[in-house]
Amino acid sequence: MNATERIDQMIAELADWRGATFANMRAAILAADPGIVEEWKYMGSPVWYCDGMIAVANAHKGKVKLTFAHGAMLPDPGKLFNAGLEGNARRAIDYLEGDEVDADGLQGLIRAAIDFNRSVAKKKKRGSSA
Repeated sequence: MNATERIDQMIAELADWRGATFANMRAAILAADPGIVEEWKYMGSPVWYCDGMIAVANAHKGKVKLTFAHGAMLPDPGKLFNAGLEGNARRAIDYLEGDEVDADGLQGLIRAAIDFNRSVAKKKKRGSSA
């Protein structure tokens, strides 16, 4: 079973509000850029990549958590980040029952994460060619 199939299965097994929230979140992520790749890592977590890690998601008992690897470096004009705010690298969005996924805002964060990944890759490439 590939990563996409595993994520499909996980969402199907989340028979409560978390499944719908996860599906909406995932759809927004994948719609942000055609180059996004899904992987299944960390003992059962969906992870999205595009020129580097974007985010990892988990369904917990009372929330769906989307953690951005470099969230502290990203602009968040919609104030979507609501967890992990004290860290100097990661930021997260905790979706609770009844929360709506702001697809436009989430896609903006995803695109900002991709831009960040690409800027880091360019810096590394420049540094290695000198």
